[in-house]
Amino acid sequence: MPRKGMRSLFFSSKASASSLSQNYPSTPARISSDASMERILTISESVIGKWNSDASSYARVTSLFYENRREARDFIRCVNELQRCMHSLVAEDANSEKLVRGQCLMEVAMKRLQKEFYQILSMNRAHLDPESVSARSSRASTLSSLSDYEDEDVLAEDDIRVAGESISEVEDVSNVAMADLRAIAECMISSGYAKECVKIYKIIRKSIVDEGIYKLGVEKMSSSHIQKMDWNSLELRINNWLSGVKIAVKTLFNGERILCDHVFAASDSIRESCFAEITREGAQILFGFPEPVAKIGKKKDSPEKVFRLLDMYTAISGQWPDIESIFSFESTSAVLSQAIASLIRLGESVRAMLTEFEATIHKDSSKSPVPGGGVHPLTVRVTDYVTLLADYSNVLADILAGHPPPSKSSLPESYFDTSYSDDFPEPAISLRFAWLILVLLCKLDGKAKHHKEVSLSYLFLANNLQHIVNRVRTSNVKYLLGDEWVASHEAKVKQFAANYERLGWGGVIGSLPEDPTAAMPVAKAKECFRRFNTSFEQAHRKQSVCVVQDSKLRDEIKVSIARKVVGAYREFYDANRAVWRGERDLVRYAPEDVGNYLSDLFFGGAGSGSSSSLSSTSNSSHSRPLRSR
Repeated sequence: MPRKGMRSLFFSSKASASSLSQNYPSTPARISSDASMERILTISESVIGKWNSDASSYARVTSLFYENRREARDFIRCVNELQRCMHSLVAEDANSEKLVRGQCLMEVAMKRLQKEFYQILSMNRAHLDPESVSARSSRASTLSSLSDYEDEDVLAEDDIRVAGESISEVEDVSNVAMADLRAIAECMISSGYAKECVKIYKIIRKSIVDEGIYKLGVEKMSSSHIQKMDWNSLELRINNWLSGVKIAVKTLFNGERILCDHVFAASDSIRESCFAEITREGAQILFGFPEPVAKIGKKKDSPEKVFRLLDMYTAISGQWPDIESIFSFESTSAVLSQAIASLIRLGESVRAMLTEFEATIHKDSSKSPVPGGGVHPLTVRVTDYVTLLADYSNVLADILAGHPPPSKSSLPESYFDTSYSDDFPEPAISLRFAWLILVLLCKLDGKAKHHKEVSLSYLFLANNLQHIVNRVRTSNVKYLLGDEWVASHEAKVKQFAANYERLGWGGVIGSLPEDPTAAMPVAKAKECFRRFNTSFEQAHRKQSVCVVQDSKLRDEIKVSIARKVVGAYREFYDANRAVWRGERDLVRYAPEDVGNYLSDLFFGGAGSGSSSSLSSTSNSSHSRPLRSR
């Protein structure tokens, strides 16, 4: 009669051949000879009995697979033969004495294999760590035949050594351990002991995954906990998550998937359930962290915090193919759902923060004019923000898709690349960047009016637009707005500079005759010299405070002014030598002096000094420029 506690599949007299066939569809042909059955049972009693921990102190303290790998292969082969024998016995006589012997031996064998399975997993934690296993993926089939203990052509010890010469010692140990685990798992599963095997595997491997998540600095936190954290503490958590998520996907989860797929290759359902239970909790903690962060991220004061959210979005979306592949089982769909939920929430928060940033531009209420018509701090702040955003153009394209700013009809046509048409609408990301810059330009237009001098207002606009164009041209924003956008706004800079020149220096140019080389009465010539002296000094005094930060624009403005002022004045000066030779106080400036004064302009900060220098010079005898030529 069957002994209590033995597997019902083998012990129940009601177990039919059909039920066995259903559980073991791939069982080889039954053994029909009594002599063959007796031989198998006798050999099994010798091989399996040697490793009975309850009957041998040697077996109790010695590892079968560690001690002698050839003997371990013989043990697996013996168990498989015993299983075939028991299938035949069940079909012939479920109550036979031989079947009872076989059942007892099978229990001893399974207890031994269960112990070996546990020992291999425990003793090889370092060699079966996810990093070592994931590194093996590119050579997954290198030693795949090591696990085929049932094959008569199984690799011998020398073959293992030769195969291992091309890989490191750690990988060699890892491969051997994985092969042993697979052999044991397949043997236990086919013998009806899958539950015991799987339980051990889940407990040990889940502890490794949980420990790995913890070491990466990722821990489960509630939304309420995150909401109470100050930004510096939260940002530290975010940085830990960002540095850990790639390692978790590429190494931790990928390594576990490879190991699980290998060890339980014989059963799709078992490898799925094992992997799901081992990784589901850790993966949901990992991919769930960004969701509560995104919810409160938009509530934080600084708009710069959007970049942390974009980093998190990039970390998930950039590894999505791997995430989707690793967690492809139906039982791990919750992991994918959590990752998608975090992406959606991050995207919503990023869009909200961009809208809020636009609102801060509108709300800027500073009315103090920038000294010298220089670049406004708002311009610097916005362009810094926009250019940094452009570095995330790939993920922003996803986030902003289907969420454009106000309609195109409210935007000047010149703010878009003219290659776009109604048939090929502008990408939402390009629209959003153009819109943010347009909002800034409109705000700057209002701030230009705070300058008392109209000429300085135009110089202010030229300076700020030039700064914007420079930042666009030298960043990824250029690829979003296009070359034509850059060209059209460079033309606007020139237009603003021309307006400044006309209003700031038009009086000086107008003080000279329309044809400076034409002969004129002495009195009229003298009056022209006096008008030029006065208008030049006034203009210089006002414009000496101006600043042009861009060196190229500064040189262009100075060259243009000098071409008109110095050129005309030189012609007038040379044409009227006879007038000023006898009146040294009449002509205060030689053409070279006018050029020198102009060349010192637009550096800012030295305006009062320059003006004082010009005035003192104008009151001096000024003999050098007045010498005869």
